[in-house]
Amino acid sequence: MSWSVVNEGDGLPRIILTEPAGSSAVIHLYGGQVLSWKNEKREELLFVSAKASTKSPKPIRGGIPICFPQFDNLGYPERHGFARNRLWELDTCPSPLPRSNNHSSVDLILKSTDEDLKTWPHSFELRLRVILHPSKLTLIPRVRNTGSKDFSFTFAIQNYLSVSDVSEIRVEGLETLDYLDNLENGERFTEQGDALTFDGEVDRVYLRTPAKIAIIDHEKKRTLVLRKECLPDAGVWNPWNKKAKALPDFGDEDYKAMLCIDSAVTEAPVILKPLEEWTGCQELSIVSSSYCSGQLDPRIVLHG
Repeated sequence: MSWSVVNEGDGLPRIILTEPAGSSAVIHLYGGQVLSWKNEKREELLFVSAKASTKSPKPIRGGIPICFPQFDNLGYPERHGFARNRLWELDTCPSPLPRSNNHSSVDLILKSTDEDLKTWPHSFELRLRVILHPSKLTLIPRVRNTGSKDFSFTFAIQNYLSVSDVSEIRVEGLETLDYLDNLENGERFTEQGDALTFDGEVDRVYLRTPAKIAIIDHEKKRTLVLRKECLPDAGVWNPWNKKAKALPDFGDEDYKAMLCIDSAVTEAPVILKPLEEWTGCQELSIVSSSYCSGQLDPRIVLHG
Protein backbone atom coordinates (compact mmCIF):
# COMPACT_ATOMS: atom_id res chain seq x y z
CA MET A 1 0.00 0.00 0.00
CA SER A 2 1.53 3.32 -1.06
CA TRP A 3 -0.51 5.57 1.21
CA SER A 4 -2.20 5.60 4.60
CA VAL A 5 -4.73 7.75 6.42
CA VAL A 6 -4.03 9.34 9.80
CA ASN A 7 -6.03 11.70 12.01
CA GLU A 8 -4.26 14.52 13.84
CA GLY A 9 -5.36 16.64 16.79
CA ASP A 10 -7.70 18.73 14.66
CA GLY A 11 -9.73 15.60 13.85
CA LEU A 12 -9.27 16.01 10.10
CA PRO A 13 -7.79 13.17 8.05
CA ARG A 14 -4.42 13.36 6.33
CA ILE A 15 -3.04 11.11 3.62
CA ILE A 16 0.60 10.07 3.92
CA LEU A 17 2.41 9.03 0.74
CA THR A 18 5.76 7.24 0.86
CA GLU A 19 8.01 5.66 -1.75
CA PRO A 20 10.94 3.22 -1.47
CA ALA A 21 13.75 5.79 -1.79
CA GLY A 22 12.51 7.54 1.36
CA SER A 23 10.69 10.65 0.14
CA SER A 24 7.21 11.41 1.48
CA ALA A 25 4.23 13.71 1.12
CA VAL A 26 1.32 14.60 3.40
CA ILE A 27 -2.02 15.67 1.92
CA HIS A 28 -4.78 17.24 4.02
CA LEU A 29 -8.34 16.47 2.93
CA TYR A 30 -9.29 19.97 4.05
CA GLY A 31 -8.51 21.93 0.91
CA GLY A 32 -7.15 18.87 -0.91
CA GLN A 33 -3.85 20.42 0.04
CA VAL A 34 -0.32 19.00 0.09
CA LEU A 35 1.15 20.16 3.41
CA SER A 36 4.51 18.41 3.35
CA TRP A 37 6.90 17.11 0.73
CA LYS A 38 10.22 15.67 1.89
CA ASN A 39 13.00 14.29 -0.28
CA GLU A 40 14.89 11.07 0.40
CA LYS A 41 17.15 13.00 2.80
CA ARG A 42 14.03 13.91 4.86
CA GLU A 43 14.49 17.59 3.96
CA GLU A 44 11.23 19.57 3.93
CA LEU A 45 10.70 21.28 0.59
CA LEU A 46 7.46 23.12 1.35
CA PHE A 47 6.69 25.98 3.73
CA VAL A 48 3.79 25.97 6.19
CA SER A 49 3.44 28.80 8.69
CA ALA A 50 3.47 27.84 12.37
CA LYS A 51 0.43 30.13 12.68
CA ALA A 52 -1.52 28.34 9.92
CA SER A 53 -5.09 27.33 10.77
CA THR A 54 -6.68 24.07 9.66
CA LYS A 55 -10.16 25.10 10.79
CA SER A 56 -12.91 26.00 8.34
CA PRO A 57 -13.54 28.48 6.80
CA LYS A 58 -9.93 29.70 6.83
CA PRO A 59 -7.51 28.35 4.20
CA ILE A 60 -4.27 26.73 5.36
CA ARG A 61 -1.33 29.12 5.00
CA GLY A 62 1.32 27.11 3.21
CA GLY A 63 1.87 23.84 1.37
CA ILE A 64 0.21 23.61 -2.04
CA PRO A 65 -3.33 25.08 -2.06
CA ILE A 66 -5.68 24.65 -5.04
CA CYS A 67 -7.37 27.84 -6.26
CA PHE A 68 -10.72 27.25 -8.01
CA PRO A 69 -13.00 28.52 -9.55
CA GLN A 70 -10.97 31.70 -9.60
CA PHE A 71 -7.43 32.83 -8.90
CA ASP A 72 -8.42 36.40 -8.01
CA ASN A 73 -11.19 37.61 -5.71
CA LEU A 74 -13.10 39.74 -8.19
CA GLY A 75 -16.83 39.32 -7.63
CA TYR A 76 -16.49 36.36 -5.26
CA PRO A 77 -16.77 36.25 -1.46
CA GLU A 78 -13.86 33.84 -1.01
CA ARG A 79 -10.41 34.98 -2.13
CA HIS A 80 -8.82 32.55 -4.60
CA GLY A 81 -12.03 30.50 -4.71
CA PHE A 82 -13.68 28.05 -2.38
CA ALA A 83 -11.83 24.81 -3.26
CA ARG A 84 -9.10 25.46 -0.70
CA ASN A 85 -11.75 25.98 2.01
CA ARG A 86 -13.69 22.75 1.50
CA LEU A 87 -13.33 19.18 2.75
CA TRP A 88 -12.35 16.92 -0.15
CA GLU A 89 -12.88 13.16 -0.39
CA LEU A 90 -10.88 10.20 -1.62
CA ASP A 91 -11.81 9.51 -5.24
CA THR A 92 -13.23 5.99 -5.36
CA CYS A 93 -13.33 5.90 -9.18
CA PRO A 94 -10.00 7.33 -10.35
CA SER A 95 -8.72 6.92 -13.88
CA PRO A 96 -6.15 4.12 -14.35
CA LEU A 97 -2.51 4.88 -13.58
CA PRO A 98 0.38 2.95 -15.17
CA ARG A 99 1.96 0.47 -12.78
CA SER A 100 5.28 1.50 -11.26
CA ASN A 101 7.43 0.34 -8.37
CA ASN A 102 9.03 3.73 -7.73
CA HIS A 103 6.04 5.95 -7.10
CA SER A 104 2.94 6.19 -4.94
CA SER A 105 -0.21 8.17 -5.61
CA VAL A 106 -3.60 9.18 -4.28
CA ASP A 107 -6.70 10.59 -5.97
CA LEU A 108 -8.98 13.20 -4.38
CA ILE A 109 -12.27 14.71 -5.51
CA LEU A 110 -14.36 17.78 -4.75
CA LYS A 111 -17.93 18.05 -6.02
CA SER A 112 -20.22 21.07 -6.10
CA THR A 113 -22.60 21.38 -3.15
CA ASP A 114 -25.90 23.18 -2.76
CA GLU A 115 -24.10 25.81 -0.67
CA ASP A 116 -21.46 26.40 -3.34
CA LEU A 117 -24.12 26.68 -6.04
CA LYS A 118 -25.51 29.74 -4.27
CA THR A 119 -22.32 31.71 -4.93
CA TRP A 120 -21.09 29.95 -8.10
CA PRO A 121 -24.09 28.40 -9.88
CA HIS A 122 -22.30 25.67 -11.83
CA SER A 123 -22.13 21.93 -11.24
CA PHE A 124 -18.62 20.48 -11.41
CA GLU A 125 -16.26 17.75 -10.32
CA LEU A 126 -12.69 18.75 -9.43
CA ARG A 127 -10.25 15.86 -9.22
CA LEU A 128 -6.65 15.95 -8.04
CA ARG A 129 -4.06 13.21 -8.45
CA VAL A 130 -0.91 13.51 -6.35
CA ILE A 131 2.03 11.33 -7.50
CA LEU A 132 5.19 10.96 -5.43
CA HIS A 133 8.44 9.85 -7.09
CA PRO A 134 11.98 10.06 -5.70
CA SER A 135 12.82 13.82 -5.70
CA LYS A 136 9.68 14.60 -7.72
CA LEU A 137 6.07 15.52 -6.90
CA THR A 138 3.41 15.66 -9.61
CA LEU A 139 -0.09 17.15 -9.31
CA ILE A 140 -2.70 16.52 -12.01
CA PRO A 141 -5.93 18.53 -11.57
CA ARG A 142 -9.03 17.86 -13.68
CA VAL A 143 -12.20 19.96 -13.84
CA ARG A 144 -15.34 18.47 -15.35
CA ASN A 145 -18.55 20.34 -16.17
CA THR A 146 -21.36 18.16 -14.81
CA GLY A 147 -24.06 20.76 -15.39
CA SER A 148 -26.27 21.72 -18.33
CA LYS A 149 -24.68 25.04 -19.27
CA ASP A 150 -21.24 26.38 -20.13
CA PHE A 151 -19.02 27.87 -17.44
CA SER A 152 -15.62 29.52 -17.29
CA PHE A 153 -13.03 29.49 -14.53
CA THR A 154 -9.50 30.42 -13.65
CA PHE A 155 -7.24 28.11 -11.69
CA ALA A 156 -3.96 27.95 -9.82
CA ILE A 157 -1.74 25.53 -7.96
CA GLN A 158 0.01 27.65 -5.33
CA ASN A 159 3.41 26.37 -4.24
CA TYR A 160 4.69 27.70 -0.91
CA LEU A 161 8.33 26.70 -1.24
CA SER A 162 10.78 26.43 1.65
CA VAL A 163 13.91 28.49 0.95
CA SER A 164 17.04 29.32 2.92
CA ASP A 165 16.72 33.11 2.55
CA VAL A 166 14.40 34.68 -0.01
CA SER A 167 16.77 37.59 -0.54
CA GLU A 168 19.34 35.09 -1.90
CA ILE A 169 16.97 33.23 -4.26
CA ARG A 170 17.07 33.48 -8.07
CA VAL A 171 14.10 32.57 -10.24
CA GLU A 172 15.03 31.91 -13.86
CA GLY A 173 12.67 31.47 -16.77
CA LEU A 174 10.53 34.60 -16.32
CA GLU A 175 12.93 37.11 -17.86
CA THR A 176 11.57 39.37 -20.68
CA LEU A 177 7.98 38.31 -19.89
CA ASP A 178 5.00 40.58 -19.27
CA TYR A 179 3.44 40.49 -15.80
CA LEU A 180 0.51 42.02 -13.94
CA ASP A 181 1.63 43.76 -10.74
CA ASN A 182 -0.99 43.50 -8.00
CA LEU A 183 0.93 46.10 -5.98
CA GLU A 184 0.22 48.55 -8.82
CA ASN A 185 -3.50 47.79 -9.28
CA GLY A 186 -2.82 45.04 -11.79
CA GLU A 187 -0.89 47.28 -14.18
CA ARG A 188 1.07 45.45 -16.87
CA PHE A 189 4.88 45.60 -16.96
CA THR A 190 7.72 43.73 -18.68
CA GLU A 191 10.40 41.93 -16.66
CA GLN A 192 13.76 43.61 -17.28
CA GLY A 193 16.22 41.53 -15.23
CA ASP A 194 18.13 38.47 -16.37
CA ALA A 195 16.63 36.66 -13.36
CA LEU A 196 14.05 37.47 -10.70
CA THR A 197 15.53 38.33 -7.27
CA PHE A 198 13.86 39.70 -4.15
CA ASP A 199 14.48 42.73 -1.95
CA GLY A 200 10.90 43.68 -1.06
CA GLU A 201 7.25 42.69 -1.35
CA VAL A 202 6.24 41.08 -4.64
CA ASP A 203 2.77 40.08 -5.87
CA ARG A 204 2.76 39.42 -9.62
CA VAL A 205 1.26 37.19 -12.26
CA TYR A 206 3.62 36.46 -15.15
CA LEU A 207 1.86 35.75 -18.44
CA ARG A 208 2.50 33.05 -21.05
CA THR A 209 5.41 31.58 -19.17
CA PRO A 210 7.62 28.71 -20.39
CA ALA A 211 7.00 25.09 -19.48
CA LYS A 212 9.96 25.17 -17.05
CA ILE A 213 10.88 27.63 -14.30
CA ALA A 214 13.91 27.22 -12.02
CA ILE A 215 14.09 28.36 -8.38
CA ILE A 216 17.78 28.40 -7.43
CA ASP A 217 18.73 28.21 -3.75
CA HIS A 218 22.53 28.46 -3.50
CA GLU A 219 22.67 28.13 0.29
CA LYS A 220 20.73 24.88 0.30
CA LYS A 221 22.71 23.77 -2.76
CA ARG A 222 19.61 22.78 -4.66
CA THR A 223 17.47 23.94 -7.52
CA LEU A 224 13.78 23.26 -7.69
CA VAL A 225 12.36 22.99 -11.19
CA LEU A 226 8.70 23.74 -11.81
CA ARG A 227 7.31 22.19 -14.99
CA LYS A 228 3.73 22.64 -16.10
CA GLU A 229 1.21 21.93 -18.83
CA CYS A 230 -2.05 23.78 -19.60
CA LEU A 231 -1.15 26.25 -16.82
CA PRO A 232 0.37 29.05 -18.91
CA ASP A 233 0.70 31.76 -16.24
CA ALA A 234 2.79 31.94 -13.06
CA GLY A 235 2.13 33.83 -9.83
CA VAL A 236 5.00 35.05 -7.65
CA TRP A 237 4.34 36.21 -4.08
CA ASN A 238 6.24 37.18 -0.96
CA PRO A 239 4.71 39.62 1.57
CA TRP A 240 8.06 40.86 2.98
CA ASN A 241 8.30 42.22 6.51
CA LYS A 242 5.54 44.85 6.71
CA LYS A 243 2.78 42.77 5.12
CA ALA A 244 3.90 39.65 7.04
CA LYS A 245 3.21 41.40 10.35
CA ALA A 246 -0.30 42.27 9.18
CA LEU A 247 -1.26 38.67 8.30
CA PRO A 248 -2.80 36.86 11.31
CA ASP A 249 -1.85 33.38 10.06
CA PHE A 250 1.72 34.29 9.09
CA GLY A 251 4.74 34.71 11.38
CA ASP A 252 6.54 38.06 11.43
CA GLU A 253 9.75 36.47 10.12
CA ASP A 254 8.19 33.78 7.94
CA TYR A 255 8.67 35.79 4.76
CA LYS A 256 12.41 35.10 4.87
CA ALA A 257 11.96 31.33 4.61
CA MET A 258 9.36 31.09 1.85
CA LEU A 259 8.57 31.97 -1.73
CA CYS A 260 5.25 31.31 -3.41
CA ILE A 261 5.46 30.33 -7.10
CA ASP A 262 2.13 29.41 -8.69
CA SER A 263 1.16 27.45 -11.78
CA ALA A 264 -1.93 29.22 -13.08
CA VAL A 265 -4.38 29.83 -15.86
CA THR A 266 -5.74 33.31 -15.30
CA GLU A 267 -5.24 35.65 -18.27
CA ALA A 268 -7.49 33.56 -20.55
CA PRO A 269 -10.11 31.67 -18.49
CA VAL A 270 -10.96 28.08 -19.35
CA ILE A 271 -14.43 27.60 -20.88
CA LEU A 272 -16.10 24.21 -20.49
CA LYS A 273 -19.26 23.05 -22.21
CA PRO A 274 -21.47 20.45 -20.46
CA LEU A 275 -19.60 17.16 -19.91
CA GLU A 276 -16.30 18.65 -21.11
CA GLU A 277 -13.17 18.26 -18.98
CA TRP A 278 -10.00 20.30 -18.56
CA THR A 279 -6.74 18.73 -17.36
CA GLY A 280 -3.59 20.46 -16.13
CA CYS A 281 -0.29 19.11 -14.85
CA GLN A 282 2.45 20.38 -12.58
CA GLU A 283 5.72 18.69 -11.69
CA LEU A 284 8.12 19.83 -8.96
CA SER A 285 11.55 18.22 -9.03
CA ILE A 286 14.90 18.68 -7.33
CA VAL A 287 18.03 18.82 -9.49
CA SER A 288 21.69 19.48 -8.81
CA SER A 289 22.77 22.98 -7.78
CA SER A 290 24.63 23.38 -11.07
CA TYR A 291 21.32 23.73 -12.92
CA CYS A 292 21.17 26.99 -14.88
CA SER A 293 18.76 28.88 -17.09
CA GLY A 294 20.56 27.75 -20.23
CA GLN A 295 18.71 24.46 -19.86
CA LEU A 296 15.32 26.17 -19.78
CA ASP A 297 13.95 25.60 -23.26
CA PRO A 298 10.28 26.70 -23.46
CA ARG A 299 9.79 24.35 -26.40
CA ILE A 300 10.44 21.35 -24.18
CA VAL A 301 7.21 20.29 -22.51
CA LEU A 302 6.72 18.53 -19.22
CA HIS A 303 8.31 15.22 -20.09
CA GLY A 304 10.99 16.68 -22.37
